[in-house]
Amino acid sequence: MKRTILGLAAMALVSGSVLAADLKMSHVRPQGATIDNELRAFAAEVKKETGGNINIEIFPASALGDYTTVQERISVGAVDMATQPAATGADRKMQISSFPYLASNWAQAKALYGPDGVISEVMAELYAKQGIKMLAAYPVYFGGISLNTEAVNPGDPSKSNGIKVRVPGIKSFQLTGQALGYIPSPIPFSEAFTAIQTGVVDGVIGSGAEGYYASFRDVTKTYVPANTHFEVWYMIISDEAFNELSAKDQQTLVNLAKKFEAQRWVVAEQDQAKNEQRLAKELGATVVELTPEQRNAMAAKVRAEVWPEVLKDIGPEWGQAILDKVPN
Repeated sequence: MKRTILGLAAMALVSGSVLAADLKMSHVRPQGATIDNELRAFAAEVKKETGGNINIEIFPASALGDYTTVQERISVGAVDMATQPAATGADRKMQISSFPYLASNWAQAKALYGPDGVISEVMAELYAKQGIKMLAAYPVYFGGISLNTEAVNPGDPSKSNGIKVRVPGIKSFQLTGQALGYIPSPIPFSEAFTAIQTGVVDGVIGSGAEGYYASFRDVTKTYVPANTHFEVWYMIISDEAFNELSAKDQQTLVNLAKKFEAQRWVVAEQDQAKNEQRLAKELGATVVELTPEQRNAMAAKVRAEVWPEVLKDIGPEWGQAILDKVPN
């Protein structure tokens, strides 16, 4: 983190701090995407409210590295900030954030992932063990399935459809794809588009309408809004970067991050619907209509087959204690 000495007397009048902070923040979407625009607005507000003491520079499209690498670098202070998915490589327990079919609707999602929600609190604790402070949760969407072909039995998880799909290298996604009748193939995100384009796989599980529109629009012919998981990203900062801020600037940053999160919860559900429409109207993709009964059948199968296996991976007692706090 670069520091610029501004002069003791002038800074004391503004905030009592001698140093100003130039912070780099990474995110995974292209420049101009919703998250990019929202983070730039956040950075501008932080700069204004701290009197220029905190200057956040936004690096879109994983310019500072894949999100797994960025999280590792934040933990050691080599990168300052990010707003991105939780990387489970550092701690398998972080899979709790993307547990399949944990929430069924937006109200449940906010109760779990919003302020004081059990998942939000657990994730803050897990980040803290890595030398990272969690500033905010950023709700994105309920996950779905993007296909470069027509869907086969999309609402019937009891039947195998023979479609091979890319999944993240996370056990919960791999098992969910299999439980829903697909053939999962773990492929890094950076290689996923090419894998679909060349026919190595015929689709993707692990994202949602916004993600597929942003990164897979040219290879999405069908979208299945299966609500596979609730996607949340986290705004995080290295302990090193945070601790070098003045107490006043720390509190301002925390307060503005909470405001940022609250604003996102207001518009997230609308954004999901808007992006599903963009897939249909702008790209001409088929958006499969699933009944509540079909989604319930998917959820029941995944909870019965996938949850026990993921619990083994993250620690049965630890994970079950959290699941016991999830409202039915």
